[in-house]
Amino acid sequence: MEVREELKYTATHEWVRDLGNGLWEVGITDFAQSELGDIVFINLPEVGDEVVKEEAFGDLESVKAVSDIYSPFSGTVREINEEVVERTEAINNAPYEAWLIRVENVTDCVELLDAQQYQEVCDHE
Repeated sequence: MEVREELKYTATHEWVRDLGNGLWEVGITDFAQSELGDIVFINLPEVGDEVVKEEAFGDLESVKAVSDIYSPFSGTVREINEEVVERTEAINNAPYEAWLIRVENVTDCVELLDAQQYQEVCDHE
């Protein structure tokens, strides 16, 4: 399992990247994609939709289960990654490059974990 130092994480297995200028990228972690197995479908919000801290903004369907994706903060969806919608296997192949949404006007953030803290969460699951 890969955990990248430059990212922040949530206890619900999303990763977060600060792109600067108030724009944040969200994806699912390597741990999450390995637990799900082969992802076959993804449901994401539309550009302009609001996401709310700790609420599901989409879901992933895999050969094993359907799993919600939770927002680490409240904000507005600025962009969705159309490539992962069309090619869901990109999430399994490279979870840290296969971002799901980009969010702006971010407020009300959950406590984000650094790489070491997130590794500890995974070690206990």
